[in-house]
Amino acid sequence: MKKRTPINSPVEDFDDEEIELLAHDFSDTLEQTIQRNMGTSSVDTEDHALNLSNHFLIAMPSMLDPIFGGTVIYLCEHNARGAMGMVINRPTDMTIAELFDRIDLQLEIIPNSHPLGQRPVLFGGPVQSDRGFVLHANVGQFSSSLKVSDDISFTTSRDILESLAAGEAPQRLLLSIGYAGWDAGQLEKEILANGWLTVPADLGVMFDTPVEERFDAAMKLLGFDPLMLASVAGHA
Repeated sequence: MKKRTPINSPVEDFDDEEIELLAHDFSDTLEQTIQRNMGTSSVDTEDHALNLSNHFLIAMPSMLDPIFGGTVIYLCEHNARGAMGMVINRPTDMTIAELFDRIDLQLEIIPNSHPLGQRPVLFGGPVQSDRGFVLHANVGQFSSSLKVSDDISFTTSRDILESLAAGEAPQRLLLSIGYAGWDAGQLEKEILANGWLTVPADLGVMFDTPVEERFDAAMKLLGFDPLMLASVAGHA
């Protein structure tokens, strides 16, 4: 996995300058923040035999990595140039309402009583960990979105936050700081080395299951007892 800048889930170490940067970076286009790294093209997709977009990566129980041990990652893009996704089960100690307050966006919905405002901002991964990303159901039109599937998009533009503040954004969404990324061939090597299990993504696990239950729920999608994984290969 590339650009492993150590980061803890708590966000009290983020200073005001970094939070201000986060606010500006939501206006960056996907071409600036992701596609320059991924170089997405139809040729890459056609020539790449293994495409795990719209799949979960589930860390093997034996993984001791301090950042990715025990995580479930939703893969948004996977091609010959690499892969990228969002950790969906590692919350920070900041809520969406608190983040909005720190970047000067006022929630029209009442944050103290509306459950959306009390959802945690996730640690999405160590890449570009001063930037914000939103994984959401395909509802609405936003200026900088990557359509992952018929159901899911990945958006970096600030307009989705403005819609969320006005109560108009899709309710099924995850907001993260940072994302997870791999260079060309790196994810495939990690899977062959028995680092990850893979399974088609389930929207219920991603959006409707409590954060602390997502790892076990993703494991259940595999259809076998996770305790039997000691010698199981990584691809399900």
